[in-house]
Amino acid sequence: MGLFRRREPLHEKLAREGGLLPPDDPRPQWQETGIHGLARPREADATISAPEDAAEGQRVKFVALPSGELLVEEGDVDDPSGLAAAVEQEIRRPYRAKAGKDGFWLIQVTRIEVLEIPDGPDGEFIELTRTPDGTTLAVDDARTFGSIPELEARGDRVGASWAIRATRLDGDLWEIRAEPL
Repeated sequence: MGLFRRREPLHEKLAREGGLLPPDDPRPQWQETGIHGLARPREADATISAPEDAAEGQRVKFVALPSGELLVEEGDVDDPSGLAAAVEQEIRRPYRAKAGKDGFWLIQVTRIEVLEIPDGPDGEFIELTRTPDGTTLAVDDARTFGSIPELEARGDRVGASWAIRATRLDGDLWEIRAEPL
């Protein structure tokens, strides 16, 4: 190697200094299979199979309420009770399920929290947030005055700062997710 040889070609140096090249990736150029990349967030708490005759149709999304009622949200299955019976051998109500049939039924199940809010707002979506700066309430993405005591009580179990998102299931029943901030 010559005394005046550049380690990096001039065109690459100028492109890097001009911001035309992406920054260097500090990871090694190769990694063991199955150990690299970012893990995807889990989409379901359980995956359950059921026999082909558990329900009539090909696909369905439904919610199982604590009362035993099943709410079909979409799909071509009118009565998912056979699918719910298979799920409830492993998971208790309430839950949200997504099922499809390909020779047999495959059901992805996610546990949910259901809260009854009597005389709740007229919207379909509520977001209630408490931070040290105060509490904000939004119904269907429109900020509103007031509060919802049932949601505040649930949020106070999370901690001092929290956010609760609620989606109407049916009537006064709401699916909620409470998260600390």
